[in-house]
Amino acid sequence: MRTYDVAPLFRSSVGFDRLLDLLTQAERVEPSGAWPPYNIEKVAEDAYRITMAVAGFTPEDIEITQHDTALLVAGQRKGQDGEHQYLHRGIAARTFRQTFNLAEHVKVTGASLENGLLTVELKREVPEALKPRRIVISGDQAAGGQDNKLEQIEGGAQAA
Repeated sequence: MRTYDVAPLFRSSVGFDRLLDLLTQAERVEPSGAWPPYNIEKVAEDAYRITMAVAGFTPEDIEITQHDTALLVAGQRKGQDGEHQYLHRGIAARTFRQTFNLAEHVKVTGASLENGLLTVELKREVPEALKPRRIVISGDQAAGGQDNKLEQIEGGAQAA
């Protein structure tokens, strides 16, 4: 895999700090990034869903935290494993910590745990002030030549 040096971009750009940080963070390989397995899907134009396979965990074992543009999902089993004597243990019960970088204005709208799958619902809510808006062009209507209404001239005479 190729690696790119983004250091020159830091010297010649203003206001792109978050983008450049994401590029440098993508180069780093996280060893625990593969567990638990997860899917990220786009449900609608501004709606997303993260689904994580967390078999054996209860809602009390999982903590979901959103801080600014970072979503942290962490899990730690609180059950007593000392009570059981396993002959084979294929279901991983290790702790996990997964961080997702979110775009600006993306908020968590809900989370559920069903059949060993943790589902986190996300929605992008752009404030009205930042949405595109149509600008009405004002000016002299007579210059445009589009107003075909009959005008009444003062003094009782009509335009011919």
